Amino acid sequence: MAEVELDAFEEKWAEKYASIAPARRRAWQEVIPFFGFDPAIRKIIYTTNAIESLNRVIGKSIKTRGSFPTDEAATKLIYLAIRNFEKDGRNVREWFAARNQFAMMFGERFDA
Repeated sequence: MAEVELDAFEEKWAEKYASIAPARRRAWQEVIPFFGFDPAIRKIIYTTNAIESLNRVIGKSIKTRGSFPTDEAATKLIYLAIRNFEKDGRNVREWFAARNQFAMMFGERFDA
C-alpha cells in the first residue's frame, strides 16, 4: 500500500520535486520494517523531540552527580529522573499506547 502511495506521489509531483521519490526508493529497504510496527509505536519512533527531551533530563541528572559508587545508584537516579519527567506531564501522550504495544511484542524484555 505504501509503495502504491509513493507511485501516486511520484506521478503527481515528479516534475516539481524530482529528487524526493528516487531518494525514498533508494531507502525503501530501511523504510519497510517501520510499517511493520503498530501506529502507536511508529508515532513514538518518529516523535524524537520527546526522546531528546527525556535524554536531556537523564543526562542533566547524571552530569550533576559526576560519579556513582555503584551501578545500582546510577540506575536509581535514572529511574527517579524518568519518574519526575513523567509527573511533570511533559511526556508524549501516545507513549502509553506504545508502551502497551512494546510490552506485548517484547514481553520477556520489556517491563511496562
